Amino acid sequence: MQFTFADTFPADAALLASIANKDSMPEGIEPALAEAAKRGRFKGSPGQVTEGFVERAGKVVRVALAGAGQPDASDRRANLEKAGGALAAKYLTSGETSIALDLGDRGLSADDAAAVLLGLRLRAWQWDEYRTTQKDAEKVSLKNVVVIGAPDGTQDAWARESALAEGVEFTKTLVTEPANVLYPESFVERCREALGGTGIEITVLDDAEMEKLGMGALLGVGQGSDRPSRILAMKWNGGAEGEKPTLFVGKGVTFDSGGISIKPGAGMEDMKWDMGGAGAVAGTMVALAKRKAKANVIGVCGLVENMPDGKAQRPGDVVKTMSGQTVEVINTDAEGRLVLCDALHWAQEEYKPAAVIDLATLTGAMLIALGNEQAGLFSNDDTLAEDLSAAGKISGDKVWRMPIGPAYDKLIDSPIADMKNVGPREAGSITAAQFLKRFIKDGTPWAHLDIAGMAWSNKPGATWGKGATGYGVRLLDQYVRDVLEG
Repeated sequence: MQFTFADTFPADAALLASIANKDSMPEGIEPALAEAAKRGRFKGSPGQVTEGFVERAGKVVRVALAGAGQPDASDRRANLEKAGGALAAKYLTSGETSIALDLGDRGLSADDAAAVLLGLRLRAWQWDEYRTTQKDAEKVSLKNVVVIGAPDGTQDAWARESALAEGVEFTKTLVTEPANVLYPESFVERCREALGGTGIEITVLDDAEMEKLGMGALLGVGQGSDRPSRILAMKWNGGAEGEKPTLFVGKGVTFDSGGISIKPGAGMEDMKWDMGGAGAVAGTMVALAKRKAKANVIGVCGLVENMPDGKAQRPGDVVKTMSGQTVEVINTDAEGRLVLCDALHWAQEEYKPAAVIDLATLTGAMLIALGNEQAGLFSNDDTLAEDLSAAGKISGDKVWRMPIGPAYDKLIDSPIADMKNVGPREAGSITAAQFLKRFIKDGTPWAHLDIAGMAWSNKPGATWGKGATGYGVRLLDQYVRDVLEG
């Protein structure tokens, strides 16, 4: 979608739009539009939309108002995004090709105006790559947004937010692609294309290199697939020279059949998005590079495909991780932690980070605990946990802190190896986090985000349609803004 800025309405504008605060209609509104709003019970609540047809300069035009709630609301930014998102949802396939969006005389700051545009752009993303029989009424028609009366500084604010939107869109694309198209090697190539020319340094490890390093856990997951595994590292040096980087690590299981511990057939197609953590890390690196973030950040993705065949690892196998610790594989469907443990250890050895944050669609237990409202946050550092929680509230990618501790840790002790890859049925998300904690170096602040309920949605949200949500990109980007850039 193309966004441009202008001083006056285009002469050929057929759809004019603006925002309205709660119980406050814009001045000079035509009586016909005011009456349409009244009859439609439009109050200016966040995400409400009303419209009417009025005559302006001898031409009948379509005019829409999107509700933005109270101007002094604590969640004002989210409400402004909802206003923009509501306009996209209503007119994306309406037949209208352009919106002239008036943001003047609404008491908005530049950041407020950019929030409206961000919501509009995020909600307008739709993936129709493989649809060949769509009716015209189902096809995206809205292509352009012309912004009128933007407050001073909006274009600069929008440059930053549009880079964020590009990162979110990249993540949504990766998560949406089917596993026959997106697999470890093609994931790497997609990232090379998206990050080309940005200044990000890319490092890739293949099977032979990982075997030489002793990554028996990660390679064990991928050994049942014809697709080779990969480690992808993306290095952005935008901060002070010599300053330790912050490390983002993502689980990238591009398809998870469960392996020998095969999943039920119903719903298995959803497991194409088991790389949602890696997708979020990749999208974050796109956003940071595109907006030239003043921070040193490294994104690492452990990329495998988990399939059952004659070479696949078995329940009861023991694998040796790069750290030297051994794991008894009780369930081959608890594969994400096996991928992450080697990726985490390698990345810490390679980059000596100031802090580590990992993201993974790791456990079904997390979905049972928190549903689709927020991700589970596990951490060994209170400050890091608090900073991530604050970033979640601002960005809308919410998190909820969960407990970890020695009592849970002993649940994954193995009688024949250093640990098992699963514990009992109880506290499944916590024992998964405890597993990962065993691969974090002493003194390193670490947070684990279990995003199993957040990467994909079966219903539309304020800033996404049904399907991939792009969760995690906004959270990590906000963390960088607040903590690393200050």
